[in-house]
Formats: sequence, C-alpha cells, structure tokens
Amino acid sequence: MSGRLVFFGELLIRLTAPGNELLMQSPSLALHVGGAEANVAIGLAHLGHDCAMVSHIPDNALGRGAVAAVRGAGVDCTAVTPRPGRMGLYFLSVGAGLRASEIVYDRAGSSFAASGAEDYDFDRLLKGARLLHLSGITPALGPRSAEAALAAARAAKRLGVPVSFDGNYRAMLWEAWDSDPRAILSELIGAADILFGNHRDLSLVLGRPFSGEGEERRREAAEAGFAAFPGLQLIASTARHTVTADHHRIAARVDLREGAHQTDEIDVTGIVDRIGAGDAFAAGVLHAHLADGGAKMMAETGLALTCLKHSLPGDASRFGQADIDAFHGGGLDVRR
Repeated sequence: MSGRLVFFGELLIRLTAPGNELLMQSPSLALHVGGAEANVAIGLAHLGHDCAMVSHIPDNALGRGAVAAVRGAGVDCTAVTPRPGRMGLYFLSVGAGLRASEIVYDRAGSSFAASGAEDYDFDRLLKGARLLHLSGITPALGPRSAEAALAAARAAKRLGVPVSFDGNYRAMLWEAWDSDPRAILSELIGAADILFGNHRDLSLVLGRPFSGEGEERRREAAEAGFAAFPGLQLIASTARHTVTADHHRIAARVDLREGAHQTDEIDVTGIVDRIGAGDAFAAGVLHAHLADGGAKMMAETGLALTCLKHSLPGDASRFGQADIDAFHGGGLDVRR
C-alpha cells in the first residue's frame, strides 16, 4: 500500500552540555534538531518511507535551520511554515554513573505552541495519507496546540486515515497550564489505531491501577485499553531497567487484540545518548507494521532501533534496514 506518512508536532532545538558536564559548567553547548514526531519521521525516512512533517516555525535563522536539518534527513517539510513566535528549545545535561540526565524546557510561546486548529487545513494535509502520527507532547503545550492535535485526529478519522499516537506524558508541560490531560488524552487515544504507551499511560486515562507484575500487568492493561477504545488495534511499549546512566536493560512488547509478543531483555551498555530512544522504537514498530509484520516482528524491529539509537548522538534514529539486520545477526565487527 502506497501513501505518505504525515507527522504533526513541534520542531525543537536541543542544546546539550558537552560530554557529561552540567548545564552552564562551561560556556559551550552542542546543537541538535529534534522533536518527538520529527524524530519518528526521520527514523522512518531512513528506512525508505515517504514522510512529511506538518508544523510551524519562526521565520528566523533558528526556524530555517531546523527545517533544513529535518529536510536534510529525508523528510518533506513543505507543510512546515513560518508564523509569529519563537523557536522551542530544550537544554540537556547528560547523566553519568549514578547521576541521571536532566532536561530544562524553554518552549513557552513558541510559534508551534501558539498555533491553533484554525491554522492548519488538515483535510488537505491528510488527503491520501497512509498514516498520521501524533504524540501527547503537542496537547501538553497548551490549549491551542491541544485543540490542534484534536483537530488533526478528528480529520484523520473523518478521512479514514489510520492514527498512530504516542502518549509521551510530560507532567511538567501539562502542569504549566490549566489542563485536563485525562480528557484530552482519552479523546486522542480514542481516535488512534496504534498506541505507544504502557500500563502507566493506560492507568492515567482509565483512572484505575493494574495490579499484576511484568507481562501479566501489561496484558491486563492492554485488554482494558482495547475494551475502552474500540478503534485501538495495537499497543506497543518498552520496559527499561536503569542500572547506571550508561547501562540499561530494555525489552519491547506489542499487544494485539488477539495475542502479544514480549522480547527478552537486552543489555545496552556504553550509552552515548538515550534521548529519542522511544521515538526510534515507534519508528521500528511502524516500519514493521507497514510491512504487515506480526507482533513478534514489530516488537523485535522496534527493540533493534531503540537499542541502536543509544549509540548515536542527537534525537533521531538514522539507521536503515541493513543496520537492523546486522543488529539481529549480532555482528559487532567492522562492516567493510
């Protein structure tokens, strides 16, 4: 099946303290371009998919530079257009040993956050699309971006375009305004065919805890999600155990209405950059899903990309199918 994959969300500039320094420890910061939805788009573009970004940026060097970076990664940015406001930023201090990484957001009043539903012609933007991908970060930014996210999801359902939604719950963003995350996220999940989220995300929107352990608890949560949201067909998640800042154990899981697959844990050591690992997972799952892969293939492809992403600086996965195949083959020697 042909068709463009459409991604709606904010482009961000990330400024990172060098090495494992704290922010402002020395007067230099490394710059990367990202954003949850853009990261997934870049990951899928590197896997050969036709991807298009929908967003707003300021008409200045930062906005133009962000668009150039995403376009340079293979994503169509025709629908990323300028409007008044500023560029959304975030600052990262990378953790080490027993010190966790820390993020500081600086994105209030950005061009994207100030945009509302009336600023997008979603019927035109989604015409002929194969998929719309959204995340819970967009509605968390404020009432206008929340309405825009809801409008995008409603347009997709009206046009028969499948919706992929990553819960991406960010408490600091939701708590910055008079929000109702449960109501907004419930509507977005209700419009979704694919959900990236775990038992905690479902507990939030369903208002109930899940009591089991491990796989049992995740299946209980998935079944509750399928019961509450009739259009939902697939729920994908990872489980991460953090040993130290640069040693994690990660497993992946995909639940379908009939059946599920959970991978074994993989030890990920020598971590270079974990930011965007969840977006890499989403790209891997969607890549396998679009190839009509089953739960096992989706979980294993998502796990491969999320593990590989930990080896790469920046926010997005830039790996192709050959990299996924090499990961599954266990080949760590130099490829010549």
